[in-house]
Amino acid sequence: MELVYTNQLDGFEAGKRYRVPGLFRSVERDATAVTVVGDYPEIVTAYEDACVDVEVVALPELVVVGAQAVASGEQSKLLADLQAESGAMVLLIDGLEAGEIHRPDSGELALRLFDVLGTIHASVGELTTERDGLALTVDALRAEVEALKKFALTPPDDETGEISALKAKLDEAKIQYRANASKESLEKLVAELTKE
Repeated sequence: MELVYTNQLDGFEAGKRYRVPGLFRSVERDATAVTVVGDYPEIVTAYEDACVDVEVVALPELVVVGAQAVASGEQSKLLADLQAESGAMVLLIDGLEAGEIHRPDSGELALRLFDVLGTIHASVGELTTERDGLALTVDALRAEVEALKKFALTPPDDETGEISALKAKLDEAKIQYRANASKESLEKLVAELTKE
């Protein structure tokens, strides 16, 4: 069995077995040939001691595209800047998780994120104000509808007496009628009484 120790994520060849070098614990007995991609001397030594052919493939050098070469002193400054940026982002995220938003002291990305979050916060505030205003409007409209319903169901005071008089005549004649009968229907029933 041919084993390949690599961190690659694709481009696997049929017939070969792949292993992650960082997970190496011991020699696999069925291995007949081993390829190690990268610098893993403990894997190479273990298989050589087991008399298995080992091929070491060096990792290709990284090519930086679109950036200038960086001197070692500049690398330290760049690393410090990245660590500061990361720290500012962590502080901003920790604050957000706690329910507070505080402007970071440094970090270009953190400051940009803070500005965007501030805009979002303002928009949400405006929407909340609009929603609360609409809720008040809806409550006022509901109150008006209820008032109109009560008014529509309650006859005017001068009609109340007339309706009571009509109902009294019908009760006296032992004629049944609906409890919420309109004045017009009661008048018709009373008119039929006089015809008899």
